[in-house]
Amino acid sequence: MRDTADRRRNPDVTVQVDRVHREGVYARVSTIGSEGTRAFVLVAGLGVAATYFERLAPHLNDFGPVHALDLPGFGGVPHPKRAMSIEQYADLVEAVLDDLGLEDPILVGHSMGTQMVTEVAARRPDLRTVVLIGPVVDPSARRLPVLAWRFIRSAWHEPFKVKVLAVGAYLTCGFRWFFRVLPAMMRFRIEDRFAEVAARALVIRGEHDAVVPRAWAQRVAGTIPFASTWEIGGAGHSVMHGHAEGVAKLCVEFARMPRDTDDLLNRMSREAAEEREPVAATPERAVRGFFARVRELVGVFRRDDRMIARGKTDHARVMAEENGER
Repeated sequence: MRDTADRRRNPDVTVQVDRVHREGVYARVSTIGSEGTRAFVLVAGLGVAATYFERLAPHLNDFGPVHALDLPGFGGVPHPKRAMSIEQYADLVEAVLDDLGLEDPILVGHSMGTQMVTEVAARRPDLRTVVLIGPVVDPSARRLPVLAWRFIRSAWHEPFKVKVLAVGAYLTCGFRWFFRVLPAMMRFRIEDRFAEVAARALVIRGEHDAVVPRAWAQRVAGTIPFASTWEIGGAGHSVMHGHAEGVAKLCVEFARMPRDTDDLLNRMSREAAEEREPVAATPERAVRGFFARVRELVGVFRRDDRMIARGKTDHARVMAEENGER
C-alpha cells in the first residue's frame, strides 16, 4: 500500500463514477483513490457540480478514497418532478454514506452543501469531523436582494477558471431548477442545527467572501460545540478551487488533530494562506483539458457514466501534470 507521502506526490486521479438511488432520484458519485478506510465526502453548493472540487479532491486522499457528489438537478443529474428541500437532499447524502459503507467519513460542504452536511451531522452524532466552506445563509442576508448583491461582490474576486466553471454549471443545471431550489436554501435555518452537531467542525471562508462575512463565520464556529475557523487570504466564496492545496492541508490536518488541540491547526493555516495558485496551462494541455471537458459534458447529456468518468479522468491528469511543475 502506498504511504501518505507518496499519495501526496503522485495522487491517484483515475475517476470512477457510480450512482446511489433513493425514492426515484439518484446522486452521481465521482470517486478518486481506493486505498484507506476513512473517506472524504464532498458536497457542492446551489447550481454547481462536483467539478468545483476537481482541484481539491486529489489532495485529500491521505486516509482513503474521495467521493464528490452531484445531487438531483445539478451537474446534469435529472431534475425530480418537484423541488427538493435541504432535508431531502440530506437524506440522499445519508444514502450515499450507507450504500458505500463508509465508516466515520469526513464530510465537506461548500455553500448550500454546508446546509446538507450540517443537517446530516446533526442527525448522526457518530460523525467525528465535518468541514464547512462558506456556510450559508447568514441570517442578516436572508432576503434575495441582499444575498444576490453579496454574491456579486464575492464573484468579482473569483479566479477566471471558477467563473467559467460557474457559468457552465448553471447552464447545465438550468435556471428554472436553480430558482426552484433557491427558496429552500434561503428558508433553511442552518443556525438552528449547529447546537446538535457533535462532530468537530472546521469553518473556512475566503478573505473576500461577501456571502459569508467574517462575523457570521465566527458565529458559526462559536455556536457549534467543537469548532475552529480560518480565513484564507485573497480568496472569494469558492476558496477550495483557487486555494485547493491550502484548503486540503487544513482539512487533512484538522481531521488528524485531537478534539482539544488548536496549535497544529494554526501552524497549518499560516502555510495554507501562502499557497501559490496553479501554473497556467500550456497550449497543448489547454487543448487536452478542453476536449476532456467536452467528453465529460457529452457523457452528462447522454447520461453515460463511463464517458463522464473518462472525461473527468483525462481532465484530472492534465491538472496533475500542471501541479507537478509547481
